[in-house]
Amino acid sequence: MKALSVKAVIASILIRALARTWRFSVRGELPSHPSVVAFWHDEMLPLWSLFARLQKKIQGSMRLSALTSLSKDGDILAQVLSDWGYDVVRGSSSKGGKEALEQMVALTQQSCMLITPDGPRGPRHVMKAGAVIAAQRTKSPLYLCRIAARGYRFERSWDKFLLPYPFTKIEISIATVEISDSSTISSALHDCEQQLNALIGTPRTSTSA
Repeated sequence: MKALSVKAVIASILIRALARTWRFSVRGELPSHPSVVAFWHDEMLPLWSLFARLQKKIQGSMRLSALTSLSKDGDILAQVLSDWGYDVVRGSSSKGGKEALEQMVALTQQSCMLITPDGPRGPRHVMKAGAVIAAQRTKSPLYLCRIAARGYRFERSWDKFLLPYPFTKIEISIATVEISDSSTISSALHDCEQQLNALIGTPRTSTSA
């Protein structure tokens, strides 16, 4: 086993152990059929964990899929997602983007596809087109999700990553958007980005790095 694989396995074990302590409350409608789910990169771990917990309740055994980058950090996240039962697509807007988008579109037709539209490098909370394109091409609803939680904010990371504390209560807010065939990608992106940023107030945090 390569060193990176060992690191990924250990990280996955620790992350999943922490996530089991989180408590969730949800405001809004959860997906009940194949769809696209978008949330910011700094808030991804709680949302991936929530959907993994709910997988059996989402249209029976409907699959969950997620997009991660081809970077070394992406290797770790891919391991976490795989251990949570996700089908993992590797790629980003800067590398492997065309192939990743084609896989996303194919999987969205039969699964709940989770995407961080400002990843993997930012700019922070600025939406890229992948989620909107996948929703429009598959005529699927786009679910926008935000969290509020007490946790550790990594201020030096590009996304100011939030790691919720053990046993904290995480509040999830969800809004649903329909992307029509007549919508332009640029206008849909602008509208979705505004809705996502306005969906919930600044997450509650304490200690920063």
